[in-house]
Order: sequence, then C-alpha cells, then structure tokens
Amino acid sequence: MSAAITTQPILPNSYVIRGGRVIDPGNRLDQSADVAVVDGRIHRIGRELTVDHPSIDATGLLVCPGLIDIHVHFREPGGEHKETIETGCASAAAGGFTTVACMPNTNPAIDSPTVLDLIREKSRRAGLCRVLPIAAATEARRGLKPVDMTALKGRGAVAFSDDGDGIEDDAVMLRALEQVAAVGSVFIQHCEFKSISAGGVVHHGRVAEALGVPGYDPRAESAMLERDIGLVRRTGARYHVAHVSAAESVELVRRAKSDGLPVTAEVCPHHLALTADACLEWGANAKMSPPLRDAADVRACIDGLCDGAIDCIVTDHAPHTVDEKARGMRDAPCGIVGLETALAIVSDTLIQPQRLDWPAVIALFTTAPARVLGIAGGNLGVGQPADIVLVDPSMTWRIDVSRFASKCRNTPFDGWNVTGRPIVTILDGRLTYVAPGVTQRLETAAR
Repeated sequence: MSAAITTQPILPNSYVIRGGRVIDPGNRLDQSADVAVVDGRIHRIGRELTVDHPSIDATGLLVCPGLIDIHVHFREPGGEHKETIETGCASAAAGGFTTVACMPNTNPAIDSPTVLDLIREKSRRAGLCRVLPIAAATEARRGLKPVDMTALKGRGAVAFSDDGDGIEDDAVMLRALEQVAAVGSVFIQHCEFKSISAGGVVHHGRVAEALGVPGYDPRAESAMLERDIGLVRRTGARYHVAHVSAAESVELVRRAKSDGLPVTAEVCPHHLALTADACLEWGANAKMSPPLRDAADVRACIDGLCDGAIDCIVTDHAPHTVDEKARGMRDAPCGIVGLETALAIVSDTLIQPQRLDWPAVIALFTTAPARVLGIAGGNLGVGQPADIVLVDPSMTWRIDVSRFASKCRNTPFDGWNVTGRPIVTILDGRLTYVAPGVTQRLETAAR
C-alpha cells in the first residue's frame, strides 16, 4: 500500500529544502537553490540560505511546484466502490499532485450546490490534495438543458463539462457556451459525435479487425471539435478540448489558436506513450475513450505539445474494478488510473528521448493547467502556499499496481520499468506523501 494513506512524518512550521534543483516555470526559475517554508507558505528561495531552520536534503532532486491535474474522476458520490475522494486524493499525492479538478460524471452528477458542497467538504476532510469541482454543463449531464452556471460558479465550480459525453445538439451547445462566456468560466468538451463513433470499442482499423470489435472513427472527435470552434467564433467563450487523441483534432486546435480564438487543449500520457496495439496485449485495461490510436496520431499529439498547440497534460484518472474490466473488450467500461504513473510515463516518453526537458514538462503539469482554468497555484512564488513536489529524475523503478493508493488497478503500465519519480509531496507545508525508502531525507526536519 502506498505511503500516501499511512501516517506521515510531521514537519515543523518552518524548514528549509536544501540543495535541490528548483524548477519553477511560473517564475522562470531553474537553478540550484534552497527553499524556505514558514507557516505553510513559501518564505524565501535562494542559494545557501542561512536561516536557522531544520532542513530536508534535496541533493540530486528537482524541487517543483505541486503538480496540477485538471481532469480526474474520483467517482464520489455514487461510485465509492471504485474510488472515494479520500483514496483519489491519496493517489494524487503519490503522483506528486497537490491540486486536481474532478469531472461531474458522478451519481448524482455535479449539477447542484449540494453536490458541490459535498465534494469540497470531503476534500477538506481528507487533507491530502486540493479538489476543485467541475460542474455539469447540462442538468444530469443529459445534454438537454444548461445548468444555472451563475449559481454553480458561485459555489466553487471552476469549469463546466458533460465529460463522458459531448453535447451533440447544436442549439444546446450554443446556449451553454453563451452562459460560459457570460459568467467568465471555461467549457471543457469531450468531443464525440456518437452517431460517428457508432459504438466503436477501439480505434478503427487493423486492431479492431483483429479483436473482432467495432472500430471508433477519429472523425467522431474532430467533427464535434470543428463544430464547436465555429460556435466559439460566435460566442467568444473559453473552450477547452478534453483528452485530445487524433491528429486532425490537434491540427484544428492549432488553427483555432492561430486565428486568436480562446481554445485550449489537453492530452493524456497514454495517448503519448501507447498505440491501439496495446489493446492486443492488455485487453480491456487498454480500453479508453477516446481510444488509443495509430502511431501517426501519437506523433501528432507529441508534436502538439512541443509546438504549443496542446497546452497541458492530464491523467483522465478513471478507476474501474477488476470485475468491471473482466467483462471483455465489448462490455468493459473505458478508462485507466493514471495519477501515480503520469510523471514517469511522460519522463520516459518525452524527456528520455529529448523531445522536452524537465522545465518544459513541469510547466505542462503546473502553470499551464492553472492558466487553462484560471486558478491559483502552480508556482513557488514567495507568499504562495507551500505546495511542493520533490522529484528524483534519475530513479528507475517498476510500476506495481499492488502498491497503488487508488482503490483500482486498471492500467496497461503495470510492470513497466520507468525513470523519474515523485518521492515527496507537500501540501500547505505538510507532508502528504513519502515514497518508500526515502524517509531518511526528512530526518533532520521531521519530528
């Protein structure tokens, strides 16, 4: 079991993280330095600070802002057999995340102040991660009538989405975007016209044929995105593409940005690291929506990250039980858990092949998602909450689902040998996660 949900050492009110490589893209900082924390906030950053506080040895480590994931599914309320807010937060902490935004496809959906208040209170009690709720865009996520966005934003909704389903009706989508623009929020779209995806199980083509299941046409994604970009032109609403997966979609986002439209996009580690061939080896643990696609789509997503067409990386953390995934490719639910593997998979996919460096990757997990949602955090500015992750960039380790803090184990990455690992996560100056075997680094500071 992960150390994220066991008793952690307790840090004093004031301490110094010494000798690490501080990477803070929000403040354009990348240097060897010490970070002083006082009363849960960043107090000073500088070389060889002389403050008389207990210290944490960060030699050989990256000292970064706590990671932000703006697309997770914590299942509560209604799906607590898969994940709770507490176990989801523990999983986030184990992955180096200090802030997440949870999607509204719960039961009931996050479409009322009551459910918003429940999520915020459960998050506060867990005390392991900041959980920002994304409210449903339409009542009960039925795609028929937009919610009262003014009321829900006032109760803490940071964005609106019917994630899991795209809004297919043009008139409803137009009204939703008009409301989003009026309240100054952002709309997050799961782009899929189901009349085009037509019950597809995996990406259309050779793998679908080999498995004997219906194929999922990528035009289901790009066609909805193309329609929505036209509506963004009419409304001026901020619009964010969830889990982009297809080459044509990446190009549509790139063109929208070049036209000056307020369009942003995210991508998941699995759409950077895997193709549809993974379904042949891992079966339903590689089934997701949108599906894993061809190598050309993977290259397009990586290129999109490198040239700025895609703004940030998210996990789309989607827990499902062993029994649910054992139903086979046709009937198993879509999705994989991803919080505890995200940084390592991105390290292996982008940093080791030298497509991006650590500062660029940390920005994709911190300042970029914060900018997309317009939320605080993602930097180590003086006076900011001490949300910090220490990363060992050279640690080679084996992904072992039996040690996950999440309730579920559905991932195709089990058994992978990867490089780069979050080893300490700090929220508001408090330890929320310590990786196995690294507690000695905390001994001079912890009590």
